[in-house]
Amino acid sequence: MVQESEASAVPVVRATAMADATPQRAVDPRIRGRMPALDGVRGLAILMVLFVHFFADTVATNRFERVLTRVSGFGTYGVDLFFMLSGFLITGILVDSKGGGGYFRNFYARRAVRIFPLYYGILIVLIVIAPLVVSSPALAVLRSRQAWAWLYGINILSGLRGEYSFPYIDHFWSLAVEEHFYFFWPLVVWLCPRPTLLRVCIGLAFASLIARMIAASLAVNLLALGILTPFRLDGLCFGGALAVYARGPGGLDALARATRKLAIWGVVLFVVSHAVSATRPDLFGPMRQLRASLFTVFLGHMMVSALRSKPGAWLSWLFGPKLQFLGTYSYGLYVFHHLISYYYYRHQTEFVIARWVGSHTAAVFLQASVGMVVSMGIAIVSYHFFEKRFLLLKRRWEPHSKNVRLQTN
Repeated sequence: MVQESEASAVPVVRATAMADATPQRAVDPRIRGRMPALDGVRGLAILMVLFVHFFADTVATNRFERVLTRVSGFGTYGVDLFFMLSGFLITGILVDSKGGGGYFRNFYARRAVRIFPLYYGILIVLIVIAPLVVSSPALAVLRSRQAWAWLYGINILSGLRGEYSFPYIDHFWSLAVEEHFYFFWPLVVWLCPRPTLLRVCIGLAFASLIARMIAASLAVNLLALGILTPFRLDGLCFGGALAVYARGPGGLDALARATRKLAIWGVVLFVVSHAVSATRPDLFGPMRQLRASLFTVFLGHMMVSALRSKPGAWLSWLFGPKLQFLGTYSYGLYVFHHLISYYYYRHQTEFVIARWVGSHTAAVFLQASVGMVVSMGIAIVSYHFFEKRFLLLKRRWEPHSKNVRLQTN
C-alpha cells in the first residue's frame, strides 16, 4: 500500500500532480454529493447477483425452469455493473481530491474501514470459529487454503486451478479484483493529468478486453477469463473513463451523448459478433468475450441516463426507493447471500423441499425467497450493528477538496 511518505520522495511527480489540480474545473453538481440514483443502480446489480445464485444455480427439471435458469444466468452481469460503479465512484473521488492533503492516506483508510471489517469478520467466523463448533469437509478445505483468502488471492488460486476452490466464499473473487484495483489505481490517478488519465482508462479497458479475447482463442479456461484481475479491468476502467469524461467540458450531458453513441455502435458490434460466431465457430470464444464488454457499455449508458433522469421519469421510478434500499445494504447482501445459496447448492435442498410441497418449481421459489429474505435481514443487522461502527471512523480521513464526493460503495 502506497504511503504519503513514499510519495514525498518523488518531488517531480508531486509537482505534476499539483499542477494538474491547480486550475480546478467546477464539477457537474449531479455527480457531487450523494447520488441516490447510483444506490438504485447498485440495488439492481445485487438483485441480478441474487438471481444467479438462488435461481440459475438450481437444477432445471422442466421447460419453465430451464427458461428461468437461463434468464437468471444473465444476472452475472450484475458483477460487471458493480465493477463499473466502483470504477466510476472511486476514480471520481480520487480525481476530485487530487491536490489536497493526505491523498493516499485518506483513500486507503476510508476503503479499509468500509471493506475490511466485514470481509475479515466472515473469514474469522468460517476459518477460525466454525471449525471449533462443527466438523465439515467444506470448512476443512477452506481452512487448508486460507492464506489465499486472507491475502485477497481467492480469484488467483481459483483462476489458476480452473475451478472454484473456496467453499462458501467463492464469490469473494470479485472483492479480490476490486481490492487489487484499489491498490494501484490511486497512484495512476495521481500521476496523470485529466486528458492523460482518460486515455489510460480507455487504453486499459481495451487492453483487458483484447487480452481476454486472445486468451479465449488460446483455450484458457473460462473461469480464469472471468475472475483474474487483468481480464476484468475493462469494467472498472470503463467506469473510470466515464468519471473522467464527466469532469470535462459539457459535464454529464456531454457524457450522456458520448455513451449514447457508444451504445448504438455496441448494438451493431453485438449483432456482428453473433454473425461471426455463427459462421466461424472457432471464433466463438473471442466473440463471447467481446459481447461481455459490449454489455458493459450498455450498462454504462444506463447508469449515466439514471444520473440525468429527472423526478417522475421512468428511470427515476426504476431506480427509486426500492432499489435504493437494496443498494444501501448491497455489500452485506453480496457477502452473506452466498453462504446460504452455497448451502442450498451443496445439499440440493430444493429436492428435499420439493418432497414436502409436491413441486420442484415451488420448492425453487420457496427456498429462493427464504434465502433472499434471510440474507437481507442479516445484511441489515450487520450494517447497523457492526459495519456502521467502523464507518463512523471515516470522518477522520475526509478528502480535502471542495469537489470531492462522499458517496462510496
